[in-house]
Amino acid sequence: MNAENVDEEIGLLAEEPPQVPDAAVEAGSETDAGQAPALAAPTGALSADRIAERLAARALETRLLGGERKLRRREVAAGAGLSLLSARKLWRALGFPNFGDEDVAFTERDQAALNTVVDLVRAGRLTEEAAISVTRAIGQMTDRMVVWQIEALVEDTVHQEGVTDAVARKRLVSELPSLVDALEEMLVYSWRRQLNAGVQRLALRAEAGLQSSEEGREGDEDDAPLPLARAVGFADLVSYTSLSRRMNEKTLAQLVQRFENKCAEIISVGGGRLVKTVGDEVLYIAETPAAGAEISLALCRAFTEDEILPEARVAMVWGRILSRLGDIYGPTVNLAARLTSLADPGTVLVDSMTAAALEEDERFVLVPRPPEDVRGFGEIHPVQLLPGSGSGLVLD
Repeated sequence: MNAENVDEEIGLLAEEPPQVPDAAVEAGSETDAGQAPALAAPTGALSADRIAERLAARALETRLLGGERKLRRREVAAGAGLSLLSARKLWRALGFPNFGDEDVAFTERDQAALNTVVDLVRAGRLTEEAAISVTRAIGQMTDRMVVWQIEALVEDTVHQEGVTDAVARKRLVSELPSLVDALEEMLVYSWRRQLNAGVQRLALRAEAGLQSSEEGREGDEDDAPLPLARAVGFADLVSYTSLSRRMNEKTLAQLVQRFENKCAEIISVGGGRLVKTVGDEVLYIAETPAAGAEISLALCRAFTEDEILPEARVAMVWGRILSRLGDIYGPTVNLAARLTSLADPGTVLVDSMTAAALEEDERFVLVPRPPEDVRGFGEIHPVQLLPGSGSGLVLD
């Protein structure tokens, strides 16, 4: 049994903290302060510009990390009353790289953050499993967000100032300090708004969705045991692979960004949630069959009318799902994916049960298509969804 296996079998708070001699703590804070490998002090014959760049990077790091790196990993773990193995569970969940025993890689803010999570577990407000899961969500989402933001800022600098990508990345180090506070404020603001929206979807609205999903069901469907009733949709760009092969890097980036922006806007306005994008495909959910249908039709129409993007195949299924790790699972998701591959370019397909939930709504026209044999589902009865009365989803 190796160290990694031991780590997985020990609870977050199970082990006694390691004994760290006071002398080691003092040495770490005085003699090795700031000596993290990534930002070693400038040495050798460097140009003035290179020295300035390194100093700017170190100043930005100190600001972002809340101080200089003064602590080793064992010192931080001991400060939280944890074993090193337990602390590493949380750091891995956040997506931190591995640090050695002698790496001076942590600050007092790292210590405070570790204490925050541990205190929640010790107070019984989170189980250890929940603490790891919530921490992993924060790490994965913020990692993707930071990469996205950096690339957007670099791209904007290249476009606005006519410099190379490499030059734009160097400039960003000196320009970020003026943006940090605003970006942090928007992050916290958005998180609070999104959390409030999530709270509004709980309990009463979830129960209402389950009740409405009973119509047309016999109770023995594959998704019957799953807890959430949702409209699950996929939109898939037509001929994306062949198009991407003919595009240069800049044009492909613009196409992908245009696709994601348009999807995010339509899904948000329609009251849905964009679950994820994977290349040329977007997965989204909505709380009612009608909302899912409105979003699906709006996506299909938007891509058909777009002068740059190709048409899309769209499919939507109303059923039950399991939501975990920011993603969704279950037969409903799989069926929506299968239907997407059956849809003609510029059309929206639903299954027969979803069609039954929409048939009394004058905003939609439902046109049955010939049965199809679908892997994993047997014979299904696709129905093409068309707009009926009303203006549909309006983007102001």
